[in-house]
Amino acid sequence: MHQACLLDTSVLLHDPAALFRFESRDIYLPLAVLHGLDAARHGNSEEARNALQAARFLDERLAGVAPRSLADGLPLGEGLGRLYFLTDTEAGQAPPVLAAAQTLARTHPDMQLTVVARDINLRIQASVLGLEASDHESEARLDDPDLLPDGMHTLPPGTPAATEPPATATANEFLLGDEQAWRLVPGASGALEPTPVVDYRPGGESVWGIHARNRQQALALDLLLDPEVDLVTLLGPAGTGKTLLTLAAGLTQTLETDRYDEILMTRATVAIGEEIGYLPGTEEEKMSPWMGALMDNLEVLSAPSRGAGGGNRWGQAATQDLLQSRIRIRSLNFMRGRTLLNRFMVLDEAQNLTPQQMRTLITRAGPGTKIVCLGNIGQIDTPWLTPTTSGLTYLVRRFRDWPHGGHLTLTRGERSRLAAYASDVL
Repeated sequence: MHQACLLDTSVLLHDPAALFRFESRDIYLPLAVLHGLDAARHGNSEEARNALQAARFLDERLAGVAPRSLADGLPLGEGLGRLYFLTDTEAGQAPPVLAAAQTLARTHPDMQLTVVARDINLRIQASVLGLEASDHESEARLDDPDLLPDGMHTLPPGTPAATEPPATATANEFLLGDEQAWRLVPGASGALEPTPVVDYRPGGESVWGIHARNRQQALALDLLLDPEVDLVTLLGPAGTGKTLLTLAAGLTQTLETDRYDEILMTRATVAIGEEIGYLPGTEEEKMSPWMGALMDNLEVLSAPSRGAGGGNRWGQAATQDLLQSRIRIRSLNFMRGRTLLNRFMVLDEAQNLTPQQMRTLITRAGPGTKIVCLGNIGQIDTPWLTPTTSGLTYLVRRFRDWPHGGHLTLTRGERSRLAAYASDVL
């Protein structure tokens, strides 16, 4: 039996991404739901932001669609059902959403329809009217691959490198074969051409003395080391190596090849207590409490077997001093008005920025500057942001088709078994 869901306004006000959470089931939205979203979108509350985001999702899917085609439904995405709008409702005392559900159930007797609503009273009324009803919970963590492309396309076994790229592929995305990987680079004609990825895993080339621990990390290094890619976004949970790989690539291109003058590190300072202005010291000293990940990774990169360090503790200390001399820590609060020239700029915890803050930061880039944005949209600390409204999500979507931008979502962690299990269950 065909399965479908009819959503109430309360669901989208609670979770605007609910449109994409019902797998292959078709989604039905009564006209009353659209009226409800319109009435709720004003103001600065979380419900208002969610209503606006839900409207954006709907607008994206309606773009370029002829009105007469709406009866056939709108595709929601690969592996998902279709979206239908209901404008015909039954008269009577039932709320408009339930009237629409009654009409749908009557005109499609072969359909197993479920009314999904956050409103408990609406669910009770639906049950009284003989309709199946259920609540919607979005407590399951929304990870990066659920919302954004991962930048990788797995080829069928035995597929040659010269195969035509998937229709959905864009510049600087990767094709993954059995053993080899290729990056899609715009050619002279503008068409995407597969270019072999350098193997940075053990046995291959190293970057500042380290090797990629898995294929995804090797792909990330390929983007980070390419001077033709001016913007790189690396998403993924903690422990996937985003910061370590970025610092290694930055140090190599700053200290070894002199491609950049210095590394510039910054991040959103979402504080539990006082804001940054209350902390004593210079700008760098104020930022240091938020840059613990930088210091942890610098210790790894300045170990005796890495880079230019010696074989003892004094050599390690001297190497770490050298590395820190070419790394500047800056606050986002003081970025406006600056133009950054020949910098390798790293924005950590980018998921905590609003689209406006992200725009302010990216437009600071001058000639010769590369910007790398790191984050995990499943761990947003800014109270008024959601995975769908994060500036990092906004950036990835807006730059996906730009030939000088690259995006990759890392999913394989390289931390301890304790950290890996905690990431899965907590």
